Amino acid sequence: MKELDIETRIHLNINHKQLNINDSINFVTNNSSGAIAIFLGNTRDSNLGRSVKFLEYEAYEPMADKKLLQIAQEMLQKWGINKVSIQHRTGKVALGETSLVVAVSSEHRKEAFSACEYSIIRIKEIVPIWKKEYYKDGEIWIGSQSGIVFEPKTKVDFR
Repeated sequence: MKELDIETRIHLNINHKQLNINDSINFVTNNSSGAIAIFLGNTRDSNLGRSVKFLEYEAYEPMADKKLLQIAQEMLQKWGINKVSIQHRTGKVALGETSLVVAVSSEHRKEAFSACEYSIIRIKEIVPIWKKEYYKDGEIWIGSQSGIVFEPKTKVDFR
């Protein structure tokens, strides 16, 4: 197994700006890798049978940074991948825009794909990032750690 060197093998980014996919690709690209797997999580126009206008993400960033680092280290240890980059957006994310980028490089494709899929599952399980979906007729929070939809029983208008 390769020695863990966080500074040269892991790239993490949480911010309000549009994510730069090329930053992740460039980071994980190296001469030791025959495979790069990339996942992009984009805002789609519908969910739960409703038309989505946009999404908004909130994060408890100090803990989210630690949990993303934990996930990246788990990926390096479990699959012996070469490099990993995880970027997550916060704030308003319009339709078609990317809210999550995961890029993984490894010697072979199976490890890259497996590690990439694992990261997405783990992010939803343990990273304190929450998604709010905005519809034409209201909005709901969707809990990232459990996949549970949180919909208030009564709607409050604060205008």
